[in-house]
Amino acid sequence: MVAQPSQPHFMTVDEWRELEEHSEIKHEYIDGQIYAMAGGTLAHSFVAGRIVALLNSMFRGKSCRAYNSDAAARLSPTRFTYPDTTVTCDERDRPTTKLREIQTPRVIVEVVSESTEAYDRGMKFSFYRECPHVQEYVVVATRYQLVEIFRRTPQGWTEYHVYGPGDEVELTSIDVHLPLAALYEDTDVPESLDIPEGEV
Repeated sequence: MVAQPSQPHFMTVDEWRELEEHSEIKHEYIDGQIYAMAGGTLAHSFVAGRIVALLNSMFRGKSCRAYNSDAAARLSPTRFTYPDTTVTCDERDRPTTKLREIQTPRVIVEVVSESTEAYDRGMKFSFYRECPHVQEYVVVATRYQLVEIFRRTPQGWTEYHVYGPGDEVELTSIDVHLPLAALYEDTDVPESLDIPEGEV
C-alpha cells in the first residue's frame, strides 16, 4: 500500500479511530498526522494475500495469526500503520469483531513497489524498529523476486538476510520456513531484473 500525506491537520487517536470506522479508505496515524492509503498493483495485492494465506495455513493449532492490511498495527500510543501482513502470537490479538488494532505485532511484512520502497525502507522501518514487540521486518519486492529480512537481536537490529529464487525464507521469531517461489506463484514478477548491457 502507498501512504499519501493528507492535508496537514492534527488529529487525536480517538478522532482517527472515528474516521477509520466511517471512511471508505484507510489512513495511517503517525504522531497526530494522518496518511491516506492508496492501492497497489494486482501483483502487489496477490503476493500480499499469498503471504497471509501461507502463514495462516502453517499456524493451524498454534497461537500465532497473520492479518492482512485491513488490520492496523499499534506501534506505540501515537503510531498506527496498516502493514501488508502483520503476525501476532498474543492471545489478546485473536480474531474478534470488537477490535480493529493489533496490540503486539511480532512480524511485519511490507510488499514494496517503486512508489513505496523509499518510505517502507526509511521512515516506516524506523517506526517498526522503535516498536518493542516487532522482532522481524520483512521486505518483499515486486519488481523481481527478492525477500529481505531485518531481525532484532539482543544487540539491536543487527541481522540482515536476503533470499532469492530457489531459497526458503526463514522467520525465526515464529519458527516458519516459506519457499520463496510460493510467494510469487501465479504472478508475472520476474526472477531477476533484466538490465540491458552497459546500464547500471
